[in-house]
Amino acid sequence: MRRCLAFLAAVLVAAPLVPARAETMDAQAASGFVVGRTFSFNCFEGSSGTGRVQADGSVAGVIRLRGQGNARYVELPAGTLLVKGEAVCAKLKGVAFQPCFALDKTGASSFRGNLAGFERMWCEFNRGSTARAQLGARRKPVTAEVQAQN
Repeated sequence: MRRCLAFLAAVLVAAPLVPARAETMDAQAASGFVVGRTFSFNCFEGSSGTGRVQADGSVAGVIRLRGQGNARYVELPAGTLLVKGEAVCAKLKGVAFQPCFALDKTGASSFRGNLAGFERMWCEFNRGSTARAQLGARRKPVTAEVQAQN
């Protein structure tokens, strides 16, 4: 009995030390996993936020750049995220190149995105009620003046 308990304790202690097995997602799998869902994210350089990708490639959400300043609501137009072969890429105004991403599913509701070719440039994404709550909390409330104008 003691050996069994010792083995169980060793497994429980060692479990956090074993990295989660990541599953590489191709563009089709990534689209099915991400589109229409809200995710919170944290990136290598301190940026964080919450956002949602729509089927047309548009993105809307809240971002706090490099962990400094206030969070800002941002909307990016249709076609911002697009599938290029087996890659998911971004078309951004003012950026001289089109960045593409390597996406790895890290859990039932999470994934990691690396800038293709740059292992150290990543963001961790988590789906769930916390992400929706963060996005809703950062939206500006509709005032009586705005309602009267509509």
